[in-house]
Amino acid sequence: MPAEDARGSAEPTVRDAISAPDAEGRPRRVTRRFPLFTKDTARPEGGGRAAAGDAPAPARQWPMLVVLSAVALGLLLTALDVLRFGTLLIGAALLAGAVMRWALPSVGMLAVRSRFTDIVTYGVLGLVISLLALMIQPDPLLKMPFLKDILHFTVTK
Repeated sequence: MPAEDARGSAEPTVRDAISAPDAEGRPRRVTRRFPLFTKDTARPEGGGRAAAGDAPAPARQWPMLVVLSAVALGLLLTALDVLRFGTLLIGAALLAGAVMRWALPSVGMLAVRSRFTDIVTYGVLGLVISLLALMIQPDPLLKMPFLKDILHFTVTK
């Protein structure tokens, strides 16, 4: 039977989504199990604000703004024909996003999926873009001869 509150209403007390009452009005047992049917989308772990709630919006989302600003600068440099440095900056920005996702407890909108998935996604994309930037022709800084062999066997008859 639900307890009466200060106003005298007999509504059940809801502490969180897991303890919400069931169909008969009884409070659910607190459990860590996922519900059988989900009714909404939960925020990813670490997806809270990166600064206090009374801070302006850019301060609350500074990790995302750092990554986006670096990527935008890299794209601008690439468009201005500074290809290698621009693409290296894009790769470094994604790697910095992976490091921030790993090291910071709250990163705001930089958290898209689970922490592990975000770290792997940002890290792999950043590493691949950085490696490709180091192999840009002419005068590549990183040479991988097996890639030339793979290209030779796939294109030639």
